[in-house]
Amino acid sequence: MNRWVRCALVVTALCLAACTGSLFRSHASATAYMLSAAPASHGETAPAPGAPAAGRPAPEIPVDLAVLKPKARPGLESERIAVLYPDRRLDYFADARWSGPLGEVLQDFTVQEFHSHLNLRTVSGDSSVFASAYWLEIEITDFQAEYTSAATAPTVRVSLRARLGSSGDRHLVGQFTATAQKAAAENRLSSIVDAFASAADASLAEIAAQAGEKLAKVSEAR
Repeated sequence: MNRWVRCALVVTALCLAACTGSLFRSHASATAYMLSAAPASHGETAPAPGAPAAGRPAPEIPVDLAVLKPKARPGLESERIAVLYPDRRLDYFADARWSGPLGEVLQDFTVQEFHSHLNLRTVSGDSSVFASAYWLEIEITDFQAEYTSAATAPTVRVSLRARLGSSGDRHLVGQFTATAQKAAAENRLSSIVDAFASAADASLAEIAAQAGEKLAKVSEAR
């Protein structure tokens, strides 16, 4: 399984065949999956335009950031893992779920990603928003596996819109969008969840890079 994903809770063992139909049969129990960012040493960042090479300590940005709970489009805000068919019919995998509502899962994943890619003073959930000078708000516009008539395995699409602002005056510092698509290696839940993790990681890494540039500039201007 991809290093970004681990099984957080196994209610029962699952036997999954490669055919599409086996993924959608109704079962009373399900496996819950948690998205986890790739581990990174404290103070190191992935390479980005104008950033230090990978493995080198990134300069600290003396900013406190609160990640607000993301908002999802109708049909996506639940614990269920969404799948979209060519006729635009939205369904869910019967034998799998996220470890919590999608907004909460992605909020936790975003905090991990910002810790991994940026060297901010603090990054936390919105419980400490009043103690943080800046906030990040994310809208989830796509977070589903998509089947096409020609493909036996789905492609996962993750699309995010983000707004970065200051807590004191609610001034908008920047707006960013990111979309990533990752094809599942096989038509199996483990491969599909791996693709979700990879696509979410790519989208959030892009947002982190853009937000980091803005936060570095406002920090220097103070």
